[in-house]
Amino acid sequence: MKAIIIEDEKLSAEHLEHLLKKVDKDIDVIAVFDSVKKSIEEFQKGVTADLLFVDIHLADGLSFEIFTKIKTDTPVIFTTAYDEYAIKAFKLNSVDYLLKPIGIDDLRDALNKYKKFSTISRTAVIENIASAYQNTNKQYKNRFLVKMGDSIESVKIDDISHFISEDGMVLLALTNGKRYTIDYTLDNLEPLISSDTFFRINRKVIIHINSIKKVSPYFNSRLKLNSAALQGEEGIVSRERVNDFKKWLDK
Repeated sequence: MKAIIIEDEKLSAEHLEHLLKKVDKDIDVIAVFDSVKKSIEEFQKGVTADLLFVDIHLADGLSFEIFTKIKTDTPVIFTTAYDEYAIKAFKLNSVDYLLKPIGIDDLRDALNKYKKFSTISRTAVIENIASAYQNTNKQYKNRFLVKMGDSIESVKIDDISHFISEDGMVLLALTNGKRYTIDYTLDNLEPLISSDTFFRINRKVIIHINSIKKVSPYFNSRLKLNSAALQGEEGIVSRERVNDFKKWLDK
């Protein structure tokens, strides 16, 4: 049996691979992917396996994004370090999971279950579990990876002033004024960051609430933000977003 592990923590991936060899010597881990992006790229190239072990939270997003880009009937065993609400969602949707730290008995039981699992509705089940997980255990990104010179560093969400789209690229702007290109569109970002903290004021800008110093009326029923981080039209709340913006400020 060929298996693929999708896990961004190297030690966790190695631990799982070690347990798999103990449980079933016929299981061959043919690849380990550490991100949503890498997984999609490899699956689109035609990489296949008999079974996938997939961590829910990866460095560049939720692993459910993988299954919105590719269609597969390969059975999936999700791994998670999160709370009982997520676990209830898995059970309700008849999808197995492994709660970290993974134990050998739990792994053996999960493998036995998937050997009996019907191939008919796997795609639908993955879609159901993605929806249930996101509704019951919403988790937002706490940090972003950015390239700083020759190194890659992690930026905390509270150090971000805003995200802005410029010349076909999306930039992450820090409160200290530095800006970095990131591999997301603004549409991709919105479900990944907390709506309590960030608001998309127009088609180009998503702003952190702490970056707003003052709000003033602006012509054509719009609003203007007083923010040192934004210049000119960048800081204008578009007319169709004004009502939602006011509600957001009043939470």
